[in-house]
Amino acid sequence: MAASSTSLVMRILAASVSVSNRAAGIVRDVMKNGDLGIVEKGKNDFQTEADRTAQKCIVTSLHRHFPKIPIYGEESLDTEESIPDHLTEQELCAKVLQQSCPPGLLNIRDEDVVIWVDPLDGTTEYTQGYLDHVTILIGVAVRGRATGGVINQPFYNYKAGPHATLGRCIWGLVGLGSFGLEHGKPPQGQNIITTSRVHSDDIITEAVDACQPTEIVRVGGAGHKMLLLIEGKAHAYIYANPGCQKWDTCAPEAVLHAVGGRLTDILGRPIPYHAHVTPSNPSGLLATVTNHSWYVSHIPNHIKDKFRDVEQPLPPASSL
Repeated sequence: MAASSTSLVMRILAASVSVSNRAAGIVRDVMKNGDLGIVEKGKNDFQTEADRTAQKCIVTSLHRHFPKIPIYGEESLDTEESIPDHLTEQELCAKVLQQSCPPGLLNIRDEDVVIWVDPLDGTTEYTQGYLDHVTILIGVAVRGRATGGVINQPFYNYKAGPHATLGRCIWGLVGLGSFGLEHGKPPQGQNIITTSRVHSDDIITEAVDACQPTEIVRVGGAGHKMLLLIEGKAHAYIYANPGCQKWDTCAPEAVLHAVGGRLTDILGRPIPYHAHVTPSNPSGLLATVTNHSWYVSHIPNHIKDKFRDVEQPLPPASSL
């Protein structure tokens, strides 16, 4: 099927898969060269040359394909700077275009879509050598809902030796499914909860403990934590804190939803991703493989009260 005749959503995902692979190469090259170009934006909040260059690659490439669609990236960059051709990607992934678009997404228009980009999720871990925590995230929101997403792990398999093939790209679309990894079911009789490795406080700890974990897995990167759920290595991801951003959650939420999971704020409300919403997720987040309402009900009310009036949810989404 010719790209010109394929639905807009599938073309965006096909472009996002291709450009995420190009950005993954950039991220690996910066690490290999050894000069990370670290800039400290705040406490435990860093930006590197990989963040900056990968975002230039992703945003410029996608904008050339889809000039009318708003794209929001984590890093503040010089919009007037000329981007060399070797930092852009114009190919569309043929394997994505071969998939059939869900009927409810066939007639999506440019004005229905917002793209959220985190060029290097887990930057702190990137600078500290926890390379399996690092992901590149490209989320596609349709009418304010996380609908499609790409999670690229540039250093996947990096512990397998110097000659191992690095990287993998996972993508998903609500109503179609996810591709690029094996789904797994978390172990029965356990309750493994993942949460932040470095961004933690008493409220986060209390919220996690209230959900009766049998094990707590503290790792970096929202994308990485969501992959633990999708692969069946954890049951829930709890973050009772306003520090997470929509470019951290849009892509992983879409992939998780595509395999039957769910992500909301800490009160169980949907997170909106339309063009005029605040980039932050001020009401925290809760992601689960199953039994989502059980986890919501176990978050203490005095914690929920801290977030209750922060952000109102969107009206119910139309059926896709």
